[in-house]
Amino acid sequence: MPTKKMLEKFAELAVKIGANVQENQPVVVRSSTETTELAREIVKAAYQAGAKRVEVQWGDEYVSRYGLDFMDLETLKEVPEWVVKRAEHAIESNACFISITSPVPGLNAGVDPVKTQESGKAMMRKLSFFQTHMMGNKAQWTIVAAPNPVWAKKVFPDLTDEDAVEALWDAIFQASRVTEDNDPVQAWETHNETLTKHNEILNSYQFETLHFTNSIGTDITIQLVENHVWAGGNEITTNGVMFNPNIPTEETFTMPHKFGVNGKVVATKPLNYQGNLIEDFWLEFKEGKVIDYDAKKEKQTLKNLIEFDEGSCYLGEIALISHDSPISNSGILFFNTLFDENASCHMALGRAYPMNVKNGIHMDPEALAAIGYNHSMAHSDFMFGSEDMHIVGKTKEGKEVVIFENGNFVI
Repeated sequence: MPTKKMLEKFAELAVKIGANVQENQPVVVRSSTETTELAREIVKAAYQAGAKRVEVQWGDEYVSRYGLDFMDLETLKEVPEWVVKRAEHAIESNACFISITSPVPGLNAGVDPVKTQESGKAMMRKLSFFQTHMMGNKAQWTIVAAPNPVWAKKVFPDLTDEDAVEALWDAIFQASRVTEDNDPVQAWETHNETLTKHNEILNSYQFETLHFTNSIGTDITIQLVENHVWAGGNEITTNGVMFNPNIPTEETFTMPHKFGVNGKVVATKPLNYQGNLIEDFWLEFKEGKVIDYDAKKEKQTLKNLIEFDEGSCYLGEIALISHDSPISNSGILFFNTLFDENASCHMALGRAYPMNVKNGIHMDPEALAAIGYNHSMAHSDFMFGSEDMHIVGKTKEGKEVVIFENGNFVI
């Protein structure tokens, strides 16, 4: 375990920079039973920041796996009314949300894919209003991470369980800009300023398309929606509160046009989806839609994602990250999207963020759809950046601008 001082600093970062808990605001902490120590520190830090009430919603991936094994399909598709009421209450009370991710890679290997798919769909249908609330920046939310032994051994297979957990804690702190002798809150304020400058440069061009190529087979053109907005780092809620949804983050991202994606993209890192690791996969798009795909491992799981609903075979996000960046330079494959997406350019299958188009958070669904917004219950990032990634942006006037050369920003 890390020192109490480091846990306290990490908790303070999650509360003050991540969720930016406001005076007299309710807070919901979502934690695995694997991450109790960090959860407790976050609860304390939230109260110290002035939280009105802090509710912890505990989860356990092993218990969830047992449910998939032993419950029948019809029971799995039943979403208790109290789950819906709890989400409604959180929205009505203007709560903010802090989630601690601690995945158990591969835990759901061998589970009936129909059970996984249908139970996930049922939950998302019932809670679609909640997803709309969160992705529309109606509330502050943030995600941080803490290790568990299985995840740690996956990342550091040559270490003992104890040493692997310690090494993963160190890697998480390093990626999150938390050290023994720094002020992580100040470090993140500086980091947010850097990301904002990247966003401003890209927004000034208002590129019509981006063309991505590399030596392993990616050759894809992505049209961006008109009046798109590049974002990354801190964001602002509809009532004016700044927050950082991901700790760590290195990305600047925007909205692709739902029907404007053509070509092939080759993933460069595994994707952990529904408790299974999809490895060595590629996707081919035509007029925005995935028309072909393959994976050396967990192709069925990739199929589940693509066929999750009408929108999950289209893109909702494109994000740029230099190959020469802290998480990439660590050389660590985290097997966790929160980290791996910040080491590599990535795109997301599924729902787009309304904030990525001008005035999008104030548009109704019909207006968003009209400008090329993709709606889905899914949103899954996958990584395709490489050290030789080449990106060319084309403006509305037809001018071509090199954005990436040899994997890094050059504008």
